[in-house]
Amino acid sequence: MKKPKIVVIGGGTGIPVILNSLRRENVELTAIVTVADDGGSSGKLRSAIDIVPPGDLRNVLIAMSDMPRFYEKIFQYRFNEADGPLSGHPLGNLIIAGVSEMRGSTYNAIQMLTQFFHTDGKIYPASEKALTLHAVFKDGFDIEGESHIAEHKGLIDHVYVEETATGKVPVASRNVVQSIFDADTIVLGPGSLFTSILPSLVIPEIGEALRKTQAKVIYVCNIMTQRGETEHFSDSDHVRVLHEHLKMKFIDTVLINGEPVPKEYMNSNKFDEYLVQVTHDFKGLKKEGVRIITNNFLELRNGGAFHNGKAVCEEILRINEYRNK
Repeated sequence: MKKPKIVVIGGGTGIPVILNSLRRENVELTAIVTVADDGGSSGKLRSAIDIVPPGDLRNVLIAMSDMPRFYEKIFQYRFNEADGPLSGHPLGNLIIAGVSEMRGSTYNAIQMLTQFFHTDGKIYPASEKALTLHAVFKDGFDIEGESHIAEHKGLIDHVYVEETATGKVPVASRNVVQSIFDADTIVLGPGSLFTSILPSLVIPEIGEALRKTQAKVIYVCNIMTQRGETEHFSDSDHVRVLHEHLKMKFIDTVLINGEPVPKEYMNSNKFDEYLVQVTHDFKGLKKEGVRIITNNFLELRNGGAFHNGKAVCEEILRINEYRNK
């Protein structure tokens, strides 16, 4: 039997959990990673040497690699605040930046590093150029930069991206569009709706490919609402926003966590961006034309609520198997 081709699109800390579980299965796995991060170490590096921000790519590289735990700790080591210009930089970001300079682009660097770290699958930045994310709010304000969006009070109407250096409409990286057309299943998220998932989808070529692909599209809905992005959002609101941005009801299935998050468990100091559990609106979801799968996808860890990668992975494989019967 041929291996099912699964493409995961997103960024942040959400998709590495899913990728780490999927890579252990008998699938052809591809990750398409957002490149609009302008904060922290990634923001400093993209400003200093004009590269695609490496942070999300670093986390995906580790998630899809079989590198020993010791190597992972080295790659993730973050210089402390007393280290001057190196302060706050993970060693892995500096390695990606150095190889990007050596190989001429971050795209080429990631292809080289996937071999170096024996990665199970392919990793592509959504674009080969660093992108600037814009959020247009309901009040008309256009806020530039992912790291500034949550600071503005109000509701986001829509987001768009442009090439940071030129202001031009971005194009997709090599092989990204073909991967979407070749896929059996495409997984969106989990991750921040406006700053981790949509920055890749609003690249025109990627959005068009998602509208035309024959693959089944699965959206892994967030467990918690997020400050400055999805306050007061239900699960149907998340899906509606995705459909509105691509001007089409392109999502086939939504995975929803049905397990309650204990309020007393959440560490509001450590995870201050997360507010309350996403509410369920099954009537609204049906209006969006999606198949709904509700299960216990919750993993409580370190004072936060996360997706259980194994449980989500099992559901994705079940959907893919059902599709191919």
